[in-house]
Amino acid sequence: MFYYLFEYFDKTLNIPGTGVFQYITFRAFAATITSLGIAAIWGKAVIRRLQMLQIGEEIRDLGLEGQMAKKGTPTMGGFIILLSLVIPTLLFAKITNVYIVLLLTSAIWLGAVGFADDYIKVFKKNKDGLSGKFKIVGQIGLGLIVGLTMYFNQHIKVRIFDKVQILADGSQVQTFTDSKSLMTTVPFLKDNQFDYNMLLPSFIPDQYVWVVYVLVVIFIITAVSNGANITDGIDGLAAGTSVIIVLTLAILAYVSGNKIFSQYLNVMFIPNSGELAIFCAAFVGACIGFLWYNAYPAQVFMGDTGSLMLGGVIATLAIVIRKEMLIPVLCGIFLIENLSVILQVGYFKYTKKKYGEGRRIFLMSPLHHHFQKKNYHESKIVTRFMIVGIILAVVTLVTLKLR
Repeated sequence: MFYYLFEYFDKTLNIPGTGVFQYITFRAFAATITSLGIAAIWGKAVIRRLQMLQIGEEIRDLGLEGQMAKKGTPTMGGFIILLSLVIPTLLFAKITNVYIVLLLTSAIWLGAVGFADDYIKVFKKNKDGLSGKFKIVGQIGLGLIVGLTMYFNQHIKVRIFDKVQILADGSQVQTFTDSKSLMTTVPFLKDNQFDYNMLLPSFIPDQYVWVVYVLVVIFIITAVSNGANITDGIDGLAAGTSVIIVLTLAILAYVSGNKIFSQYLNVMFIPNSGELAIFCAAFVGACIGFLWYNAYPAQVFMGDTGSLMLGGVIATLAIVIRKEMLIPVLCGIFLIENLSVILQVGYFKYTKKKYGEGRRIFLMSPLHHHFQKKNYHESKIVTRFMIVGIILAVVTLVTLKLR
């Protein structure tokens, strides 16, 4: 909103200084500060309100140290993140930008699914919350929205540059074509572009590639949102790792939307995607502001309202900037948490069927509970997981040049 207002001030009224709102870097900085402020002020009010309504977390006794002391801690704090993300984005981003609309839709959509789950747990006193099939339906619904928009929306294109031509007078000219394409980036390869058309058998026409693409998008959004949900098991872990991931995606979005940097780094140029840096900046500010209350010992939990939303936004961000193949590296924490549950359950069922007694790989899953069972303090687990997250983020950024 401010972008259009100050554009009018600058171009029509010629008011000095208002042109600064044309710069993505300035608006990203402003979005970060605003989201931090909203989270700090709004967060305290939300926690107080949740306490008044007695919206506290129901804790199952899993035998973890300090676990039962968290009983009654306010949950559904994901509203703090959601409001602190949406308001600065509406204020500082170009709200007509298709990528911004898609990311806001993702945040609100999965925030609503998470809220339904938390509402059933807290107000209906049903510990199971929203049925798993309804969660999956919500994630599939978002996958359909994202996948179909990416394929059919005419404003979503990639720019293909031709070789620089030297004219008779010595000047240089470079032409380009904005192409409707499903190309994506393959990390660590020199020719690092992959088109989803390659997945189609030769007997299937190319116009049906959208079916394959939408299925891939649904899988990615479901996997990452569930990974974030599972990771949200100890104070500050999901929010802290999400900050690292989205900071990295903000850099990739800015580079992908900047003609000079994208050509220098030989990165796919995606017109108008640089605006996503503002959304990412607001996201980072919101999560850091939430961490003020969620760091150990937590004054509030984000609940599924926050965790499903975080994962869905991260997945959508990676998809729209054509970096979804970097998710296993960048979101390695979410991946290993997911795998620890799958391996634990699968191995338990296999050994129970084979030996008549279920056996375990980990002391408890997800993985962070395994380390709690080994008597690591929550703060140490979160710190070490975040260090691993930083390493994975560095590896992700290294793929810009290391091929």
